[in-house]
Amino acid sequence: MLVRFWGTRGSIAKPGSTTVRYGGNTSCVEVRSSSGTLVVLDCGTGALGLGQALIKDGALPVNGHMLIGHTHWDHIQGFPFFAPIFVAGNEWHIYGPRGIGISLRESLSGQMQGSYFPVALRDLGAKLHYHDLIEGTLEVGDIQVTAQYLNHPALTLGYRLEADGASIVYSTDHEPYSTHRAEGNQAPFAGDEARHARFISGADLVIHDAQYTADEYPAKRGWGHSTVEYAVDVAASAGVRRLALFHHDPMRSDEAIDQLVARARQRIAQTHGAMEIFAAAEGQALELSSPVRSRPLPAREDTARWDPALAKSIHTVLVAVGNPQIHRFLEDAVADDGVRLLPVRDCDAIPAMVRSERPSLVLLEHGLKHCDAIKVCRTLREDRSAGGGDLPIVLLRTSENPLDQQREAEAGATDWLILPCSKEYARTRIRAWILREACRWKIAPLPDDEEQRLRSLQESGLLDTEAEERFDRFTRIAAALFEVPIAFISLVDKERQWFK
Repeated sequence: MLVRFWGTRGSIAKPGSTTVRYGGNTSCVEVRSSSGTLVVLDCGTGALGLGQALIKDGALPVNGHMLIGHTHWDHIQGFPFFAPIFVAGNEWHIYGPRGIGISLRESLSGQMQGSYFPVALRDLGAKLHYHDLIEGTLEVGDIQVTAQYLNHPALTLGYRLEADGASIVYSTDHEPYSTHRAEGNQAPFAGDEARHARFISGADLVIHDAQYTADEYPAKRGWGHSTVEYAVDVAASAGVRRLALFHHDPMRSDEAIDQLVARARQRIAQTHGAMEIFAAAEGQALELSSPVRSRPLPAREDTARWDPALAKSIHTVLVAVGNPQIHRFLEDAVADDGVRLLPVRDCDAIPAMVRSERPSLVLLEHGLKHCDAIKVCRTLREDRSAGGGDLPIVLLRTSENPLDQQREAEAGATDWLILPCSKEYARTRIRAWILREACRWKIAPLPDDEEQRLRSLQESGLLDTEAEERFDRFTRIAAALFEVPIAFISLVDKERQWFK
């Protein structure tokens, strides 16, 4: 796979004399497989240069795929200036996360309203397809993609791309789940921290958020970005071959980034690690291959597609807290998301409530009087009949304690929400926990003879006809034969399901 950086800056573009070498444009990375599949990771201001280069090449049509991590401005501001989407005959598939709210298309359309931009989304020349995503897997041409939620105030996906025997992970706008880890201290990987390490495990290249340093982090906590120290530590622990420091702070000069790279390399040298570390720079290109794993990957089922049923679902969250202010805070955080918070008065009743209410999530305050959180976790995990085997159980804490959290994880706790935090942050974490385990309907593949079936159905003349006794007789026989209360004959065309 070929990887080329077109934008490496975070938050806001910063062109100028102090950002010449690493660049001032915001996030945009080009990826190409050996067969020619083109993927664009994010569409920040760097997309302007990429789009011009694609048009200049002269090969038409210019078709591709765009994976957007989230729709904050620094990741989509280049979209209205990406030249290939203005050209008729081009075709682009655009992917991005959808929470329980508006779609990716609606988000992109918002910045192209008349008040902000003279061309509306509907007036673009290219044929555009929008794909709302949740966590899961999908295939983009010959590239296998795994999407996983990151830790950011807006619902954000990171992407792992695998093709040509190589693997790339794009993990930007991600804050460590552990403050200890963010500040460069050692702590066990548990909960979502462990999931993140597994997500990047063994990758040939990880492009990772490294906007801050450990010294800067206390003043930036909750902003949704990593420290250099954390990026180095998590990548090293996951056996990553190359680490690209990315999403450079707009106030960071080229010389300051050089110093961060030197510190990062010194940090890995102290552990005798062999991981290569560099800071991503605009125009930089890398060719990745791994002959040992050059065989084609087996096809995987698409599980990352958004299910429209999720938008209509009412998700129940069991909440066991003793502080009314915390409960009100949580209510405000999920007020617009169709989430029902159900208070728990007695922790011993949680298994029964899980059986009766079938919640999407359990939020349990750590240290709650007359409530043993570890016991609750173990009970739910052991009682599969209660539906608690895979149910997310999140403990609300006012501080981190790595040793205690390790014991809680061993008992079955899924993760932790450290309070206080912003409502936006709490909302995003709750969304991710719910969507990660939400029921996903899978679309059955069409049979090879689907067109012939549809023609035969139309030729039968059965659609839109009156009821007939012969068909009613068939259904009565079927109901009696299979001992079911109802049987019917269903005819399915392209647009509807019709009952005879």
